[in-house]
Amino acid sequence: MADTQTLDVYDGKIDDYLRLTQAPPSKALLAFIKAIPAGGRVLDLGCGPGLAAAEMARRGCHVEAIDGSAEMVAAASKHPGVTARQATFDDLPSQATYHGIYANFSLLHATRADFKRHIQACHASLYPGGSFHLAMKLGTGEKRDTLGRFYTYYTAEELEDILTQAGFTLTFQRNGQEKGLAGDVEPFIMIAAHA
Repeated sequence: MADTQTLDVYDGKIDDYLRLTQAPPSKALLAFIKAIPAGGRVLDLGCGPGLAAAEMARRGCHVEAIDGSAEMVAAASKHPGVTARQATFDDLPSQATYHGIYANFSLLHATRADFKRHIQACHASLYPGGSFHLAMKLGTGEKRDTLGRFYTYYTAEELEDILTQAGFTLTFQRNGQEKGLAGDVEPFIMIAAHA
């Protein structure tokens, strides 16, 4: 179930978010793209304004992008080669459809009660050996930030356990800190895995 307050923030802050996310492609994104077979089908799950999806399309991937925010989907739809639609984490296909799923700071908006189910759905949506990118903020508990967005925090160990139990094999992880839309500098983790 999508959190409407969180989506309202993204709809209202689209211009700020676009400014914040204008950057060269990250090493994690480029590594994700490199792991996709030529012409492979990928899903940008929680695509935001579609900048990562656009890079995937430029490099030859067949890209589907979904986001719960109508404004983010409208922005993502403007990129050549990106098919974007408004959808939630509950709208993933139940059979193998993708060579890769890119969930970059999106699933952190899912409740703790729903998160494992969404990770399992990602695994089910990937072809065997398919690539999965997950980026999350590190911490504990659930809370809203100063903008009103809902977040669930996990430790690295919790995420490793959840991914492994869902059938993923972890291949890489990196920790760091980054300043987000609300202005807070928070620790994060990026994990690469395959189905």
